[in-house]
Amino acid sequence: MTFSYKVRTVKGGVLQGTLEANDQRAAVDKLRAQQYIVLEITEQQKNALMDMLNSINPMKPHANAKDIVIFSRQLAVMINAGVPIVQAIAIIGDQIENPYFKEIIGKIREDIEGGTSIADALGKHPDCFDTLYVNMARAGELGGILDVILERLSTYLEAAQDLRSKVKGALMYPIVVVVISFGVTMFLMVFVIPAFKEVFSSFGSNLPLPTQIMINASDFLKANVLFIVGGIIILFVGFSKFAKSEAGRKFLDPRMLKLPVLGPLLIKTATAKFTRTFGTLVKSGVPILSAMETVAKTSGNWAVEDAVMTAREAIREGEKIAEPLAKSGIFPPMVNQMVKVGEETGNLDTMLTKIADFYDSEVDTAVKAMTSLIEPLVIVFLGIVVGAIVIAMYLPIFEMGSLVSEGG
Repeated sequence: MTFSYKVRTVKGGVLQGTLEANDQRAAVDKLRAQQYIVLEITEQQKNALMDMLNSINPMKPHANAKDIVIFSRQLAVMINAGVPIVQAIAIIGDQIENPYFKEIIGKIREDIEGGTSIADALGKHPDCFDTLYVNMARAGELGGILDVILERLSTYLEAAQDLRSKVKGALMYPIVVVVISFGVTMFLMVFVIPAFKEVFSSFGSNLPLPTQIMINASDFLKANVLFIVGGIIILFVGFSKFAKSEAGRKFLDPRMLKLPVLGPLLIKTATAKFTRTFGTLVKSGVPILSAMETVAKTSGNWAVEDAVMTAREAIREGEKIAEPLAKSGIFPPMVNQMVKVGEETGNLDTMLTKIADFYDSEVDTAVKAMTSLIEPLVIVFLGIVVGAIVIAMYLPIFEMGSLVSEGG
C-alpha cells in the first residue's frame, strides 16, 4: 500500500511525501522511527492492475545498492575534506549515471538548500534510503560525525549486499533448473508426444498403460495450455502478494525458518544481518532502543522482527539485551553468549561485528553445502521426468519389436 503523509520534523519543519507499507499502522511506525510527528496520513487509491504490473516490472526505475554505496563513500570523503554539504551533493549528483538516482539526489540537494536537515531530506525517499540509513545519518548529523557515519554505512551496505548475493545465488540455481525442466517437459508433452500419437494410432492395438496415460496427459495439456500457464502466473503473483502482506509474513516467515536445508541458511542469514545492523547502529551512537526498533523493521523476516521487538520491550523494562534474545529462541546460543559478554565488557558493538563476520562465513559455507546438495537432486528429478516420458513413448515400439520377433 502507498500512503501520503504530512509530518513535522524535530526542527519544526513540515514535510510531505509518500511511502510504502503493509497498512496504516506500519506506515505511522515507519515515520515515527524517523522521529517525525505525524500530522496527516492517508492511503493513496491506485489502479490495482497498474500496481501489480508496476511491482513486477523489471524495467521500473530504481537505485541499486551500488549507487547508494558510491554516493555514501564519495559524500563521506568530501565532508571529511571540508567541502560544504550542498556543494558536495551537487558535485556527486553531476557524476551519477543512473537518471532516477540523479533526480533523487537533486531533490535532496534542493531540500537541504531550503533548510531541511540532511536526515529529513534523505527520509523523503524511502525507496532509496531506508529507516536504517536515515537514523544513522541523523545520529551522524547530530553528533558532528556525518563523514564517519557515511563511511560505516558504505561498509555495512557492501557487506549486506554481499550477503544477499550469496543467498540469491544459492536459490537461483535450483529455480532456473526447475523452470528449464518445466519448459522442457511442457515442450515434450505439447509438441513431441502428439507426433508419436499419430504413429501409435496406426498400430491398431491397445497401447501400454504408461503410454496411454502420457498421451491423455498430453491431450489435456495441449487443450488447456493457456489456462494452465495463466493459472500458474496468477498463483505466482497471488502468492507473492500474500507473502508481502502482514498476514502472509506472520504465516510464512516462522515456517520458512523451520524448513529442512533452507531453514538453517535463513537463520544464519538473519543472524548475520541482525548483528551487523545492530552493531553498526550502536557503534554510530544510536540509542539501544531506537537501534533495536530499526533493526526489527529492516530484518526482512516477521519472526525475527517479532523477537527483536519483544526483546526491546523487555529491555525497556530493565532487562539486559542477551536475556530476552535468548528467550526468543530465534538466534543460536553462541550469539546470546557473545552479546552477554559484549554487554558485560562494554564492547557490544565490537562483539556484534565479530558475530556478523563469523555468520557471514557460515552463510558462505551453508550456501556451498546447499548448492552441492540441490544440484544432484535437481538433475535426478529432471532425469526421472524426461526418462519417464521417453520410456512411455518407446514402450509400444518395444512391444511391436517383440511381437515381430515372436512372429518370425
